[in-house]
Amino acid sequence: MRPLEGITVITLEHAIAAPFATRQLADLGARVIKVERPGVGDFARGYDERVRGLASHFVWTNRSKESLTLDVKHPEAQAILKRLIVEEADIVVQNLAPGAAARLGLSYRELSALKPEIIVCDISGYGSDGPYRDKKAYDLLIQSESGFLSVTGTEAEPSKAGPSIADISAGMYAYSNILAALLQRQKTGRGQHLDISMLESLVEWMNYPLYYAFDGASPPRRTGASHATIYPYGPFPAGDGKVVMLGLQNEREWGAFCEKVLLQPGLAREERFSTNSRRSAARDELRAIILDAFSALTAEQVIARLEEAQIANAHVNDMHAVWDHPQLKARGRWREVGTAAGAVPALLPPGSWEEGEPRMDPVPALGEHSAAILAGLGYEAERIAALRRDGVI
Repeated sequence: MRPLEGITVITLEHAIAAPFATRQLADLGARVIKVERPGVGDFARGYDERVRGLASHFVWTNRSKESLTLDVKHPEAQAILKRLIVEEADIVVQNLAPGAAARLGLSYRELSALKPEIIVCDISGYGSDGPYRDKKAYDLLIQSESGFLSVTGTEAEPSKAGPSIADISAGMYAYSNILAALLQRQKTGRGQHLDISMLESLVEWMNYPLYYAFDGASPPRRTGASHATIYPYGPFPAGDGKVVMLGLQNEREWGAFCEKVLLQPGLAREERFSTNSRRSAARDELRAIILDAFSALTAEQVIARLEEAQIANAHVNDMHAVWDHPQLKARGRWREVGTAAGAVPALLPPGSWEEGEPRMDPVPALGEHSAAILAGLGYEAERIAALRRDGVI
């Protein structure tokens, strides 16, 4: 039995933050009913067509869910949704436009009056109050507002993170807060309101650069793929043109790096490189020394020396290399999930279970489960057909 079997989640969601949170609840066995607009659905369904005609974002964040189409602006659809929540739901999740859920009668105040044990999780760009409450928010904009762009990229130009990290961080905090709320409900019998802000989620991840710039101090520099404050830590090309990623964390590793990798043991005793702060300040000078030593070696020879010296290192993989990553294969992390376009590979969620596995059910087609869900509420087939004909579902 999976941990969340018997828990039902009703979610009005789109894009990444809420779908990522609810997919993880589904991984743990929860029943997740995804409410989508008839004929259109979650707009993330149309982001691209990279997975046999399906969108990569959607395939990633929506497996193991049921899709129910409802035109939530239609009074009858609102009645269906309210009934579904009252009769079935333990948790309601939404990341609609600011204020939209409240206008639909889905605020925690209204729902908890009908069902005191309900947990309502609202995910938004900036939170439920404050001067930015009604401001639209997308991942790039939150990366900018949070200061993330100010410390990411090169000295010449800031860069966004490739994945949607503002959405992902908000999804993770929604997921963990929902799990905590379920534990709290076991003690009190009551649900609660969770207010998850993308800005607050990503700023939490920014606490190291915030403290680095504490009390008016200079913030970390943008240093590309290198670390802003630890050195050497980052990419270094070898003589064959391939790049090796390496990182040192302490003085023992610095000594081993000088002796066994650079073959210059005396370098570890030089005052100009005697602490991390000094190495970081003299990074241009030190980089030239490292590149000179690496110029006579292939990337694999550099990695062999790093391994012998027990210095952390990594290949700079592209996406194709990750598909074939030997560690993921050796640990059996790949499974298959069904889609409307056939089975596709999918990674198990992080973590391992001694008994059983996370749920890995198909990615739903738009409205695939509408009839079954309404039948479960007692609707007859003729009435369901009429609702579909009238555009309610």
